Amino acid sequence: MQSLPPRPDIGHLKKQAKTLLADYRRGLPAALQRFRAGLPAARGRDDAALAAQSLRLHDAQSCIAREHGFGSWADLLHFVEARRTLHDDPQAALLHWLRLVYAGDVAGSTNASRPAVAARLLAEYPALVAGSDPWLACAIGDEAALRAATQRDPSWVHQPGGLLRLPPLVAVTHSGLARVPGFAEGLRACVAWLLAAGASANQSVGSRWPPASLHAPDESLRLSALYGAAGQAGDAAMTKQLLDAGAQPDDGESLYHALDTPACARLLLEAGATIAGTNAIYRALDLDDPQPLQLLLAHGGNPNEPPPGPPTSDWGTPLLWAIRRRRSVAHVQALIDAGARTDVRTPDGVTARVLALRFGLPEIAALPALAASGRPGGDDLDTVEAFVAACARGDTPCALALQRAEPDVLARLDDAQRRLLPELAADGCDAAVRAMVACGWPLEVRGGDIDGSALNQAVFRGDAALVRLLLENGADWRAPHGFGDDVRGSLSWASLNTPSGEGDWADCAQALLDHGMPVARPDPAGSDAVLIDGRRYLFTDEVRAVLLGTVARTG
Repeated sequence: MQSLPPRPDIGHLKKQAKTLLADYRRGLPAALQRFRAGLPAARGRDDAALAAQSLRLHDAQSCIAREHGFGSWADLLHFVEARRTLHDDPQAALLHWLRLVYAGDVAGSTNASRPAVAARLLAEYPALVAGSDPWLACAIGDEAALRAATQRDPSWVHQPGGLLRLPPLVAVTHSGLARVPGFAEGLRACVAWLLAAGASANQSVGSRWPPASLHAPDESLRLSALYGAAGQAGDAAMTKQLLDAGAQPDDGESLYHALDTPACARLLLEAGATIAGTNAIYRALDLDDPQPLQLLLAHGGNPNEPPPGPPTSDWGTPLLWAIRRRRSVAHVQALIDAGARTDVRTPDGVTARVLALRFGLPEIAALPALAASGRPGGDDLDTVEAFVAACARGDTPCALALQRAEPDVLARLDDAQRRLLPELAADGCDAAVRAMVACGWPLEVRGGDIDGSALNQAVFRGDAALVRLLLENGADWRAPHGFGDDVRGSLSWASLNTPSGEGDWADCAQALLDHGMPVARPDPAGSDAVLIDGRRYLFTDEVRAVLLGTVARTG
């Protein structure tokens, strides 16, 4: 593993990545070997296969990060920033470190925790947590320090303290280090010690998520120690410790967030956690794994629970929301088996079966309980619905045949049917979008979670091939989305936050430039931002280079 200097330079690391990429493209053996050693996707590939991968800047950045012992380029950059803070402003370094340990709702920021980076800094700078501050000992799971603090002042276990003003149990259970190997046992030991010393299992703190802050927390939104254990750490053993000590499972957050860890959710439900009114059923329908939904239903969850509010209220019931979210047959069957009504309709009168066909789910539409919800004795699809269903399942020949038979079928679509284009684009249903484009679907209609056009949705997902298809068929990069911007904002946010994980936002940028979006200009103020048609945006280095015209990309 390569070491970093005491005051590393982010610019130098960026140059190293660009040089590695250039050497790879020249076929230099040393660069090829570095990729084989450092990039999981390149391991075991010979030179020809590695060259055929057409690796890009983000691959080189990932390789550089892994050579320095980090799982991602983002983690490396956070480490560099933290180390520079240690060098430049030691007094600010501890708060910086704590904001790597704790998520923003506890630490007073909008950032996620970076526990792997925090652990690396701690290993290199153990003096960070040296001293007698027991709340720092809570963060790292140092039970001996807690024992010493309790001997000095037994009352401290009841008091918020430290830089983040956290009650001790909250400081322990919300520590992101619980997810780093080697820390969980110590943190559980700290929970046991604090409970034995009299700390309330229901300790909590007001949320500090902006616009709230460390100094002005939102007291109406309490974050409990149990929420830390079950919903943040996902630690079943720690969750059980708190429940056994009397932690209240109905704290408004724990069950909802614990659904990502079914073992924790099961403990909460067995302790009597209330399902109704928590939005847990609808949250479970946002997850690919059907197990959390099945668990809720097995513990009395209502398969017909009314929705809590938008966007679920636009669909009316868990069954319709499951179809809208394009969940699996297992999800839908679990609802039906638990007693979900199958005769429900959307607010505009669409049956569950037709809705499934609209969202390209013929296997769900064919479930006996839904098939029986159509017209008695026959098909409930008119020509328009049959056309929509053909498009949604990506059957372009069938859709075109229906359109030839009834040329006005496209004009007869209602608003909900037209919105299927951006909604299916947001869901990654490329075949459906291609069929709709082939049939002349209106391209600028808005829908989906960001209330944007299909082009905005495709850019958001980093689907460069779909972006090109839409642009080639007349999609406008100026088409707005529901957050007060257009595709430039979609590209900026998505390239920085990678919502779909594997998107190619640099090639999306090139496609937009190829179809009329202006080339960016550097920020005259000297920041990392660029100006596009007069508006300032931030992007990843790779996307920024494409938009500035300094790197040509070819799909």
